[in-house]
Amino acid sequence: MALSAGALESVVSPTIPLLERELGMSQSEGALLSIVLLITGALITPLAGRFGDRYGGKRVLVRLMAVVAVGGTVSALAPNLPVLLLGQVLQGAMVGALPLSFIVVRNNLPPGESKVAIGVVSGLFVGGGMVGMLSAGPVAEELSRHWMFALPTIAVAGATLLVNRLMPADPPSGSDDAGLDRPGLLLLSGMLVTLMLVLALAPEAGSQPGVLGALVVLLAVFAVGWVSVERRAASPVIDPRLLARPAIRTACVLTFVICLGTSMAVYLVPQLFDERGDGYGFGAGATEIGFFLLPGAVAATLAGPLGGIGDRRFGSRAVVGTGVVMMTVSLVALAAVHTEVWHLVVGKALIALANGLCVTAMMTGTATAVDAEDTGVATSLILVSRVLGYAVGGQLGGALLTAATPPGSDVAAESAYVTGFVLAAVVTSLALFVARTLPEGVEE
Repeated sequence: MALSAGALESVVSPTIPLLERELGMSQSEGALLSIVLLITGALITPLAGRFGDRYGGKRVLVRLMAVVAVGGTVSALAPNLPVLLLGQVLQGAMVGALPLSFIVVRNNLPPGESKVAIGVVSGLFVGGGMVGMLSAGPVAEELSRHWMFALPTIAVAGATLLVNRLMPADPPSGSDDAGLDRPGLLLLSGMLVTLMLVLALAPEAGSQPGVLGALVVLLAVFAVGWVSVERRAASPVIDPRLLARPAIRTACVLTFVICLGTSMAVYLVPQLFDERGDGYGFGAGATEIGFFLLPGAVAATLAGPLGGIGDRRFGSRAVVGTGVVMMTVSLVALAAVHTEVWHLVVGKALIALANGLCVTAMMTGTATAVDAEDTGVATSLILVSRVLGYAVGGQLGGALLTAATPPGSDVAAESAYVTGFVLAAVVTSLALFVARTLPEGVEE
């Protein structure tokens, strides 16, 4: 299931330039398409974690993946951008599958093996992304963009049926006394939807400053109201008391900052492969871009188990510090040198490896630092931070390219790419100051 879901999630990334041309999208709309799945995941993930803790991981997982299959079908049949966005919204339910898998791991493995196993599960999800990256371009170019969604959706549906039949049921570990926190859920939904609108309109801020300002105010109102409601709720969607724990709060901040820097590179690198500028860009097609991104997917797959092993042996601080330095250096190198394909391939692979090491170390540390009944909710906080970091960074990359594209042209200035890589490096380097507060050793 992790492999098939990862494949379905990753088909958009290497084909964004192709989709922009076929659907007549701007680069900002392309960036929005690349993050809308993650925005939905930020809403679904804490709910999935809480319901999994309460009702059992397998039970919730199967129902969640049924929604993903419906979303993949909508994306496959989409005739235009709005319908495709709807399909991506439904597919966002797959992000909630990760905390559910962590619940299953905690219920079936001893603590010493859980860290490595969680890294393996994360690595398998990313490994599916390799399949999606490799297949999306050839399928879209030889068949159509519709089939690049349809094929992994069929695999998701088949895997869901197998999991439902073969996976042992895990007993619920939480109580079923408190009802669903509907006010908190509505406020969180409003906050995330408003955030998505703010990110979508940010590149057009000059023409619609009033609308953007009103949305920012509305976003602040939703955020304040949500925090206030969650503090009083008997069974909150996300318990603020978990965020009050220094280790979890630090892990969330680090995840957001690191993923913000990563996502700018994740968006800019495929665009630079496709770019047809004077003296920069390579004019690559969707199939070529998929192959160019493959080493990064391999590195991200290896980062899962490596991050879990590193956290167990050396502690979170050492793993995260190493990853942040590696990522910062890679981003600076991309800003300085990007005239050959291998420059981008190697840089993207190092960034993917570093990001995977950091996020996995923080995920495993968080999953094993809380009580078993809080595993789903605690890990979902890290995933939400990851999603929000990716959303903000991806949209910022799209805004940079849109602002640097002259009217009537579809070629962004090279300076926009340089600015994006440098900005991402600066943001990522700030994580070093936060990482100093992580535990230095390993908790037995």
